[in-house]
Amino acid sequence: MKKLTKQRFSKSTLATAVAAVSASTLLTVPRVALAQSAEPIEEIIVTATRRAQSVQDIPYNISAVAGEELESNNVTDSAEMMRSIAGLTVVDRGYRNSGTVNGVVIRGMNIDTGANGDVPLSAVGTVATYVDDTPLYANFVLKDIERVEVLRGPQGTLYGSGSLAGTVRYIMNKPVIGEFEAKVGSSLSQTEGSEGFNLNSDALINVPLGDKLAFRANVGMIDNDGIVDYANVYATDASGAPVAVGGDIANGAPVFRRVEDADYVDITYGRASLLFAPTDNASIQLTYQQQSDDIGGRRQITRGSNWVSGQEASYDDYENGAVTLEPSERDVDMTALEIEVDLGFATLTSSTADYNHSGVGISDNSGFYAAQNWFENLYYGTPRPLARAERFYDDSALVQEIRLVSNAEDARVDWVLGLYYMDQDANAGQNSYMPGWAEYVAVAPTPWDTETPLATTLADWGADVQDQDFYFRRNQNFVDKALFGEATVHLSDIVHLTLGLRSFSNELSNESQLSLPIWPFLGNGDASFKTKDDDTLFKANLAWDISTSTMAYATVSEGYRRGGANAVPTIGFYAEDPGYLRYESDSVVNYEMGVKGSTGLMRYTVSAFYTDWQDPQLNTATPAWGFFAAMNGDEARVQGLEMEVEGNLSDKLHYTAGYTYVDAELTKDFITPTGVTIASAGERLPSTAENTFSVSLDYTTAFSDGIDWVSRANGYYQSDSENAIGSGVTAAKIDAFQLWGANTSLVAESWSATLFIKNIFNEDGVTGLLTERHMGTDPSEGFLGNSSKDYISQPRTFGVSGSYIF
Repeated sequence: MKKLTKQRFSKSTLATAVAAVSASTLLTVPRVALAQSAEPIEEIIVTATRRAQSVQDIPYNISAVAGEELESNNVTDSAEMMRSIAGLTVVDRGYRNSGTVNGVVIRGMNIDTGANGDVPLSAVGTVATYVDDTPLYANFVLKDIERVEVLRGPQGTLYGSGSLAGTVRYIMNKPVIGEFEAKVGSSLSQTEGSEGFNLNSDALINVPLGDKLAFRANVGMIDNDGIVDYANVYATDASGAPVAVGGDIANGAPVFRRVEDADYVDITYGRASLLFAPTDNASIQLTYQQQSDDIGGRRQITRGSNWVSGQEASYDDYENGAVTLEPSERDVDMTALEIEVDLGFATLTSSTADYNHSGVGISDNSGFYAAQNWFENLYYGTPRPLARAERFYDDSALVQEIRLVSNAEDARVDWVLGLYYMDQDANAGQNSYMPGWAEYVAVAPTPWDTETPLATTLADWGADVQDQDFYFRRNQNFVDKALFGEATVHLSDIVHLTLGLRSFSNELSNESQLSLPIWPFLGNGDASFKTKDDDTLFKANLAWDISTSTMAYATVSEGYRRGGANAVPTIGFYAEDPGYLRYESDSVVNYEMGVKGSTGLMRYTVSAFYTDWQDPQLNTATPAWGFFAAMNGDEARVQGLEMEVEGNLSDKLHYTAGYTYVDAELTKDFITPTGVTIASAGERLPSTAENTFSVSLDYTTAFSDGIDWVSRANGYYQSDSENAIGSGVTAAKIDAFQLWGANTSLVAESWSATLFIKNIFNEDGVTGLLTERHMGTDPSEGFLGNSSKDYISQPRTFGVSGSYIF
């Protein structure tokens, strides 16, 4: 039987435990208890293995960030939170794109360009994200959260949806029966580059409704003034067409205007839960969560040339060269029902969720058209070139997961068994327009026949003269069924073997349409496919309790990501090779060895990993005409080392630190279906820094009777990275950067007040970009704006915040 000499907890204790600290986070909770004596590091309780356990008893690399830590450090954005976790990097696209494309990268498992962000990608992300037990990437505002758990490596044997690189779990606070709680909080800040202020407010209430029922709700808003100025936006008429100087439609240049602080952020969010516990062994929780985003523009800046004045100049700080505003809106809501029954020998849990996530955004594609010489070569010019893309998506799903988890604490075998079902409809589309183009060709003469309007000649050639030049729809239905589970066999008091499997069957139905409304005779890209796939994935883990405070482990696990279809034309002038119509699934085998332990005043984890990636999926565009497509490479590999440590330097001073080294590269040439080499073996995978480092310190002392003074400092460093594989138009080197922050708080029993600063040295913190070659300016095409841009981190921000508990 298992030794019981390790620190263990009863089921009731574990069920109410809160993860208070993390061995991998730079965020720290006020250590009020440490102000009096140097106590041992607090135990971290997580549910990553589907049962509540101390993080030190879990035989693989897992990190947790407590919701209290996020609140204490005024963190509401996932990108900021993830920089505190070893092994994670994130393409920080700001709020405008944060819910559209999953930018989380675990251990370098990424092959996509950092330029992505405006449209849902064909291939799904390598990292699975969960809100409680619902697999959903929605990037909710981080409020009223119990903790965030990060599991590195494939997790299909514990989580129904599976994952290729890892899993991020956002675990929300549950209603508390028998306790009343009410709390309000607010923060006021100003960000470098902004003329206004940021106001964030929220409220929370927990109400007991008898001794078996409780209701909990939180609501809030984020109202941030913009940072980025759109320096040269076209003035437009009521139809959205660019205004011509002097009203001369045929020859007049555009009229430019400036829009200050265009990228405002207006978010409202809320969550309500009802918990019913009819007996000590059963509970039912119904939850509804919702968020609405209204974003005015990109938190992205242009560094390329500015030709609006007629002479080459540079853009100023926090300026964007787009010639049209680029707002976005999105709404996401989720309803979940969780039923848990303790059967004695095991706990049965049923999780049912229904969600809908939809959004729309406007993008300036003028730089892309200009770089391709399309304004002149395909559309016969205009003195006011404008390509405006309206992109939208709608993702909805019904998810059902049933789990049975053994309860016995001293059994020879612990086990988890689950069934998973998902029925998802994922739709996306794009309408692209050249506002005012039809009006221009109606009055512009044909170059070789000045008496004939250009529109007449184009119509004679079969053109449908209108402003819309591109139409795209992709409607997919994905049904996934899986049986998953793990069993841990305690071979002796100190040696434990875990075996897991995930057997799945899925079916994808794809209906895509692509057309070119101005040139209808040049072909279309209608594609209808049904694909099926099934397989069984395995996991094996061996753990050795070297002592009561030290564990060594080794893991081999498999991961999988589904394939799909692309919509590209295969006939006509724009025809692409039929090989681009489909892309296949990709898979990984992950190997990991590590040791974790504690010395009472310090906790540490060290792990080494190697991942073999077969048929990696790349979200990209076809080489001839740039249509949306995903395609498969051959092989890549990722290897590296992670180290995390946390401890107390004194009874008042606490620290955390994390370091990750990642070596990620292609091991075979990446070749397109038409035989074109995109990238060669040995090239680095993009959006992956070789070295990342995070550190934090917090100091707690008594300010006065009943009031503690807590001061914190934190830092993050990321070495240089690549924007894309290969040497194409999206390729670029991204510089290293570091971000530092600090705050100081007065904390009393019923209130707290904080003064904070983020990004002290005002670093750009670029994590992705659209290059000048890809979407820059081109005066020869009449395009004087500039659609290239860098995704920057939030600039230096000063602020104050406070909360009050009733």
